[in-house]
Amino acid sequence: MTTAGGAHQETWLDDAAGRLVRPYTVSAGRTRPTHPMELLSWVVATGAPPRGRLEPDHDVALRLCGVATTVAEVAARMRLPAAIAKVVLADLVAVGAVRTRPPSPVADPTDRPILEKLLAGLQQRL
Repeated sequence: MTTAGGAHQETWLDDAAGRLVRPYTVSAGRTRPTHPMELLSWVVATGAPPRGRLEPDHDVALRLCGVATTVAEVAARMRLPAAIAKVVLADLVAVGAVRTRPPSPVADPTDRPILEKLLAGLQQRL
């Protein structure tokens, strides 16, 4: 595929076959991120140019982080296991392209008003 600037861009997904590259090759066999993060951690691009060369999957992840999103969302959109997405995102943190924030505090699971709102919302969908 050729982009508007004339640069060649490889396609890493095929609609019928799925990913054309195995997930462990995306992370060079690494399964643990160098920067701790949870599935619900927030990630957002810093706007600073990355210090170093990025692989295609890093470019995709960086574009997805243009607006604040969660690690889980990046993994889902990239069709990657969460562990591999964390490695890719940690690489971006290391080069200064992305910053992370811990997940927002979760509401008390025994909070009756929240549970009632959840129940009402589920009943509306039925």
